[in-house]
Amino acid sequence: MSKTYYDPADLRKFGKITEWNEELGAKFFDYYGKVFEEGALTAREKSLIALAVAHTEQCPYCIDAYTKDGLQRGVTKEEMMEAIHVGAAIKSGATLVHGVQMMNKVNKLEM
Repeated sequence: MSKTYYDPADLRKFGKITEWNEELGAKFFDYYGKVFEEGALTAREKSLIALAVAHTEQCPYCIDAYTKDGLQRGVTKEEMMEAIHVGAAIKSGATLVHGVQMMNKVNKLEM
């Protein structure tokens, strides 16, 4: 099974999302570009954050893009994996803490 649902070539089409709504697409790219400018965080740090979020969101396009971006910024494979583990820990913790909602509901229904 060499074909996948996600076509890696589609990543190069990202800029075309403005075609069906020029105004909102342009605003998104302005915002996106601004977010990734150097600020309190370096571009390298932002790349690692983006890579971790890409994994928690399970976006193969973002994973490809920020793996490449990270490598170009000197991020090591160990740093990448550690960032992914941070994202996974937060995602799993957020899932588990929502269990309190279920516990509250069960307690309320059992009254």
